[in-house]
Amino acid sequence: MGCCSSASSAAQSSKREWKPLEDRSCTDIPWLLLFILFCIGMGFICGFSVATGAAARLVSGYDSYGNICGQKNAKLEAIPNSGMDHTQRKYVFFLDPCNLDLINRKIKSVALCVTACPRQELKTLSDVQKFAEMNGSALCSYNLKPSEYTTSSKASVLCPKLPVPASAPIPFFHRCAPVNISCYAKFAEALITFVSDNSVLHRLISGVMTSKEIILGLCLLSLVLSMILMVIIRYISRVLVWILTILVILGSLGGTGVLWWLYAKQRRSPKETVIPEQLQIAEDNLRALLIYAISATVFTVILFLIMLVMRKRVALTIALFHVAGKVFIHLPLLVFQPFWTFFALVLFWAYWIMTLLFLGTAGSAVQNEQGFVEFRVSGPLQYMWWYHVVGLIWISEFILACQQMTVAGAVVTYYFTRDKRNLPFTPILASVNRLIRYHLGTVAKGSFIITLVKIPRMILMYMHSQLKGKENACARCVLKSCICCLWCLEKCLNYLNQNAYTATAINSTNFCTSAKDAFVILVENALRVAAINTVGDFMLFLGKVLIVCSTGLAGIMLLNYQQDYTVWVLPLIIVCLFAFLVAHCFLSIYEMVVDVLFLCFAIDTKYNDGSPGREFYMDKVLMEFVENSRKAMREAGKGGVADARELKPMIK
Repeated sequence: MGCCSSASSAAQSSKREWKPLEDRSCTDIPWLLLFILFCIGMGFICGFSVATGAAARLVSGYDSYGNICGQKNAKLEAIPNSGMDHTQRKYVFFLDPCNLDLINRKIKSVALCVTACPRQELKTLSDVQKFAEMNGSALCSYNLKPSEYTTSSKASVLCPKLPVPASAPIPFFHRCAPVNISCYAKFAEALITFVSDNSVLHRLISGVMTSKEIILGLCLLSLVLSMILMVIIRYISRVLVWILTILVILGSLGGTGVLWWLYAKQRRSPKETVIPEQLQIAEDNLRALLIYAISATVFTVILFLIMLVMRKRVALTIALFHVAGKVFIHLPLLVFQPFWTFFALVLFWAYWIMTLLFLGTAGSAVQNEQGFVEFRVSGPLQYMWWYHVVGLIWISEFILACQQMTVAGAVVTYYFTRDKRNLPFTPILASVNRLIRYHLGTVAKGSFIITLVKIPRMILMYMHSQLKGKENACARCVLKSCICCLWCLEKCLNYLNQNAYTATAINSTNFCTSAKDAFVILVENALRVAAINTVGDFMLFLGKVLIVCSTGLAGIMLLNYQQDYTVWVLPLIIVCLFAFLVAHCFLSIYEMVVDVLFLCFAIDTKYNDGSPGREFYMDKVLMEFVENSRKAMREAGKGGVADARELKPMIK
């Protein structure tokens, strides 16, 4: 189980020869059983919340006295107004929907079950009384009859706050929500802590709402561009590196030039006839353009310097991209892998959020200080929240690890099949089959290790956000350093896990053995990792930059037509972040393929020398790549003895 083993077993492992795809056996079975038990615990939490009535309280809603709307209720001991028949009252109505508890992030108002939500604004108690008489929906407390709304002295306390905003029921959840959500502005301002000026926040939100069609269109554009780039990678991999380099140069220069041009144009535009509100928006846009232009200039300069340093190594990446392109030609379903992973994550996140909502209404009825009912979980069950949060991280990482193992298994099958005509009909499905039959335990163990690192980092980030402005400079520095170290550790473990999954897909060994073997191979090929793998990742990064720049440039041109009444900052940031996320999801698959090919290639050159019985698995293109890389290294003055010794198995 553990990653530590005796010296004798380590020696045997070092002498063991790799036998790709020959033997299959189940790996890390105890970890699979542990993961299954953990998932059963997650199911128990969901079942408990549903069994305790939380599902009905969540969907139908309940009033401040513990009565579930739309049904008959049992009497709760020592709680007035409980046990009422609300069969006809199916909607939850809040007397003061804008009274928000910013700390607990909930509505702090008396809730009643009503027959119908007020569709129009009610300005006086007379309007509230007429609404009750015409619709049979009493909006005041149960103790007050509709005929007493305008005569009782308690009406100001027992009736809703005036004016009563127009509201509509939320689909499936039977809550009356104000049609105009402006009263929730303070709630949004409390959540968005980086905006200190409330007027700025209002303008940002209005800019997003005004440009929502453009934002959706640009997000769709980024998705289309990512798919197009994946198709291009498959068929023109030999010239793709140069195309990306030229396009990124032109895109960076063009985007920077357009930003400076727009800044100069708006700065020279007359502002005498502009109304004050539009003047403020224009100033915000001008300031944002200046920041964008300076940032784009700095980014372009840094990008040029990096490309200048790495220009002699670009040729080494071309052959590797060509081999990866051939993988995508033989395994076309790899392009759609992000969709299945995203779909699985969305399904799990939807289940997790629904269970979280169930937990929010689970437990026993307890009377609070105001005399109203709250549902609280007591005893050991109150810690189910923490279990549920850990489940979010572990199972999400498990799904992502399944994607890595699936891609690794498919690429390994491609690489170590000498005759490509003998490939399975769908190597992706064959890889999924092997994952489910043999290696779910390995995936569970690898994802758990990432979870162990991610949870402390998230706790420290939460502490840092809560102590913001309260801690001293030393404590702030220590917290940020710990967060940074844990982030770096997480990235290193992610990379090692991915190579461990590849080793497991090759030799069907458990996680610790695979991680150790992969680590040894990577250390022995450190020069290749630095010279080939890093350059490949950089070129894929250029592809992401190209998609973001193209989407951002299109966004600038489209938003330029709304510059008089829309603040650009937030819509453009949303579009660029989404474009980068989409590009990263698609190109990360290509990055995985390159990493898996590199590890397979390193294993192939270590354990095979081309002699009878130990023939290479690699194709001619990859052999030419090795020879070309050796020549390029020698021409650069780096083809020393170590390099010659490393490439010696390739010489026939």
